[in-house]
Amino acid sequence: MVRKPRVFVTRLIPEAGLRQIVDACDADIWRDPLPPPVDTLKAKVADCDGLVSLLTDRVDAALLAAAPRLKVVSNFAVGFNNIDVPACTARGIAVGNTPGVLTDATADMAFCLLIAAARRVVEGHQYTLAGKWKTWEPLGHLGQDLVGRTLGIVGMGRIGYALAKRCRGWDMRVLYHDVYKNEAAERDLGARQVDLATLLRESDFVSLHTDLNEQTRGMIGADQLRKMKRSAVLVNTARGALLDVEAAVAAVRARHLAGVGLDVFPEEPADLGRYAEPRILVTPHAAGWHPALGAKIVEGIATALRALLAGSEIPYRVIPTELSFQR
Repeated sequence: MVRKPRVFVTRLIPEAGLRQIVDACDADIWRDPLPPPVDTLKAKVADCDGLVSLLTDRVDAALLAAAPRLKVVSNFAVGFNNIDVPACTARGIAVGNTPGVLTDATADMAFCLLIAAARRVVEGHQYTLAGKWKTWEPLGHLGQDLVGRTLGIVGMGRIGYALAKRCRGWDMRVLYHDVYKNEAAERDLGARQVDLATLLRESDFVSLHTDLNEQTRGMIGADQLRKMKRSAVLVNTARGALLDVEAAVAAVRARHLAGVGLDVFPEEPADLGRYAEPRILVTPHAAGWHPALGAKIVEGIATALRALLAGSEIPYRVIPTELSFQR
């Protein structure tokens, strides 16, 4: 009897992909709603050929040392900042992810946060439910229009392009900062590539969509925030570590920024109570998620896992020279 490859799945994932993994592999599934502790994860992968990981699971050299049989890491995400890709490559371990799957959903959430902050939707919601709304107020809860304003995209990859495309419906001027020139964005959307300082200074709305690496980590801090307009809105649906969140919160509270929309944080889960402020919108890293997309992701990782275990190639295999997760 041929031995099935042994695989550890670090969380319950949608049935569509999980069934494929269970059928093809000797699968051990972690069913607790919280991630497995580090020592438990090491013990679970000790005799595994494959690992299905989430962004909450740190796949580093220490974990790999505890898993001498490991051949494949299939990440349940577009991103792979949780994985030490060079360490995996050095050990001959293939790493797979699912780029492109979450593009529209993430762009939708970025736009949702942008317009909600601009129009002070949450502030008005809280005000109304608190029983403070007594009559129509001509000077109450005045927000900002989007029509004709300037949108700054930091990172004009797939998601940045998708957000800019949505905002063109409001005849917004589009600026972008990226190490790469995006000819499609310039041709189709009239976008203009500028340096970061110019983008921050001229934009009414700034949305972060760049990848996370050593050059971009903490790229938006107190100094950069001071370059922005007091009326500006900042949105981050990319990676929490791109932004100094404490500095952004302080800027809103001091009225140096009009609003901030955050779906990602440097440490997750975050203590969001610290950010309790009507003009600071927070969501629980949910930008790219809904059930239909979940099915696409799990089918993608299941297909990749099975192919890599069989020694076949896959469309999306992470290599060490790649920057990060959502270009």
